[in-house]
Amino acid sequence: MKKALMIYGGWKGHEPKECTLAAQKILEDSGFETVLSDSLNSYLDNELMAWADLIVQCTTMAEITDEQAESLIQTVKSGTGLAGWHGGLCDSFRNCTEYHFMTGGQWVSHPGGDKVSYTVNITKPQDPVMAGIENFSHTSEQYYLHVDPGVDVLAETEFSGEHDGIDWIKGVVMPVAWKKRWGSGRVFYLALGHTAKELEIPQIQTILKRGMLWASK
Repeated sequence: MKKALMIYGGWKGHEPKECTLAAQKILEDSGFETVLSDSLNSYLDNELMAWADLIVQCTTMAEITDEQAESLIQTVKSGTGLAGWHGGLCDSFRNCTEYHFMTGGQWVSHPGGDKVSYTVNITKPQDPVMAGIENFSHTSEQYYLHVDPGVDVLAETEFSGEHDGIDWIKGVVMPVAWKKRWGSGRVFYLALGHTAKELEIPQIQTILKRGMLWASK
């Protein structure tokens, strides 16, 4: 049986506990044993970290100690998977650049707030994570990220430049989902999932499920 450590916390606006419970159900329905924690000190529990095949994190902003970050980074590098969505993975620990190096991206803006309608374009329809999923429309935050050019982009979106007077980003194409490697570990990220309700959308739920399974090998 695969095992997942699920960490949640940080900014309450992203419904970290509710989102993590939704992801927990996805994993348990897929045969995983899970442990939930609202403390980053779980990253210092060597036995727990060695137990997990997958770490799922939903912690927006917040702060991480050097010791906590080093344990997480080395655990993933040694072969444990890491997966997450939206700000819970790629707007965490803004001062920890090594963490950003591992995840492959960092949020910087969402022009227009959470009412923007845009298209998610599937760039790798042949990838098992995206198989059978067609381009789809979504209304929520459209994440503008600083992204590692080495990530394997699975889906992307294009900015219209219509929001917040930021017309100069019109036509910018931004990754929405990606895979990457970190040492022997696999990292999966999905920029969608602003609230727990969004994780119920069939395409988002399927992408997240498959991405977490991929990361866990």
